[in-house]
Amino acid sequence: MVSALLVALLGATAGLGVVLVLAAARGTSVLPPRPTAASPGSAGRGLAALAVGAVVQIVTGWPVAALAAAVAVVALPHVLGGAARHRSEVARVEAVAAWTEQLRDTIAAANGLEHAIAASAEVAPAPIAAEVGRLVARLDYERLPDALRSFADEVDHPAADFVVAGLIVASERQARDLASMLGQLAGCARDEAQMRSRVWAGRARTRTSVRVITGAVLLFAIGLVLFDRAYLEPYGSFGGQAMLGLVVVIFAAAFVAMDRMGRIEPPERFVGRSRT
Repeated sequence: MVSALLVALLGATAGLGVVLVLAAARGTSVLPPRPTAASPGSAGRGLAALAVGAVVQIVTGWPVAALAAAVAVVALPHVLGGAARHRSEVARVEAVAAWTEQLRDTIAAANGLEHAIAASAEVAPAPIAAEVGRLVARLDYERLPDALRSFADEVDHPAADFVVAGLIVASERQARDLASMLGQLAGCARDEAQMRSRVWAGRARTRTSVRVITGAVLLFAIGLVLFDRAYLEPYGSFGGQAMLGLVVVIFAAAFVAMDRMGRIEPPERFVGRSRT
């Protein structure tokens, strides 16, 4: 058992190394963005993964299955979910559009762009209200372009980058028709939100296929463990564990590929990179 566990861990490490090498060659990231604080949900999923892995190890005696079950508890909600992430993304884009429209409507009555931004803080849309508040606070001790770039970094969305770029140009070169420009930027942001909703609806079949395949695989595996252990006896050997690890890696790669097919990749940001 110890040797099988050691070999399984070495195989998993080798597989992870291959994934990292391929990701580095493609220039892609395999890790999610680092959160600002640990969330209770993440800690709960970690404990649940450990518990499920321990139960699978006790029931089957297969370290590869235990490791796969623990990883599945953490990864499957992310792969099978996505609706909340989509709603948050669309709400953020629409909030940028609404805030831009507020600036457009306020700029005529305000005494300059900075006053318009300060006035918009009280009625800023909820998804970006905190960022707008910090932007207004930074205006007391930073130049407007620097404060706007910090605001773009905090919102961290290409739609905000376009608005911030327009505001920076307006503040440095005294744009003549700022209200018209802000209106066009707000319209572009709303068009992006609608496009995301259309794409999300169009990819519903892919997300459904991922859920159906995942459920069928899990039910089939659980059914074999509960009702036909004799069929699974070859997996208890060293070679069986190696083969099971290969099967798990193939299924994991397929699930990751299907998850990527259902995502909407945002364009690359450009305002944050210009900051010194």
